[in-house]
Amino acid sequence: MQGAKPLQQVNAPMLVVLAAGLGSRFGGGKQIALLPNINRTIMELSIEDAYKAGVREVVLVINEQFKAAIQQDILPRLPSQMQITLVEQSVSQVPEQFASYVAQRQKPWGTGHALLCAKALINKPAIVITADDYYGPTAYQQMVEHFQARPDDMAMVAYPLAKTLSELGGVNRGICQLNEDKLISVKEYTDIYHTKKEIIGCYEGQQQRLPATALASMTFWGVTPKLLASLELGFEQFLKSYDNGVRKEYYLPNCIEQCIVSRNMDLIVYSAEDHWYGVTFKDELAAVAGKIYEQR
Repeated sequence: MQGAKPLQQVNAPMLVVLAAGLGSRFGGGKQIALLPNINRTIMELSIEDAYKAGVREVVLVINEQFKAAIQQDILPRLPSQMQITLVEQSVSQVPEQFASYVAQRQKPWGTGHALLCAKALINKPAIVITADDYYGPTAYQQMVEHFQARPDDMAMVAYPLAKTLSELGGVNRGICQLNEDKLISVKEYTDIYHTKKEIIGCYEGQQQRLPATALASMTFWGVTPKLLASLELGFEQFLKSYDNGVRKEYYLPNCIEQCIVSRNMDLIVYSAEDHWYGVTFKDELAAVAGKIYEQR
């Protein structure tokens, strides 16, 4: 068919999967946990969705303790045409002047640091996701099309709030504040839940009604290489104010928002068409697997 696009899109972005979390509430290793009846991990399904959208390069940012399982069990099941690179995120990966902090730290430094660990490999636009969130296939198509049209602008796919809520109780969500289609900031609402008639959430101690169409940030980012220099500088600033807080983390959304505000970077927001599904506890796996199966 004349004019049809090939499966591998011209100048398709790469995919970076942040998969180094320890999963303390899950009980460890949720990035390698198989979904019942699907017998694949959420991470594998995400990589397959990106592949179908034209992505051919993947960087997996992992924790060393899961490396063997990923190499032996997961990599052989991925599309053979995918170029997969593993990068380890380690607590010891800090600038030399902050080496004394390493002995006090066991938990990874956070999602901002995880992406920074892949800095040397990110030489083109990249879709950045987390390993334990399922975003649906359309989000990857939206991001590929974005970078074809606007390769120098960052982006995100945000999810209508009603598509991110839990049947098990209240959730926390970052609600996007927009100027037309550009992100201004993300406000953190807590204990968001459905009643029969409305959605209620708490912001700065006050309960508020929230529209079902409010867009929530679920860590589906489109970044460009210029973000990485800002991440590096921001991580050093984070460490300077660290004050030995062993649980404090360097969060990617905070870094991106700072770039928008201080460096006048544009970030275009797209509304997701699919549902988002995530897993926090092991007993959620079966229910999430069933919903993902229906969506695929």
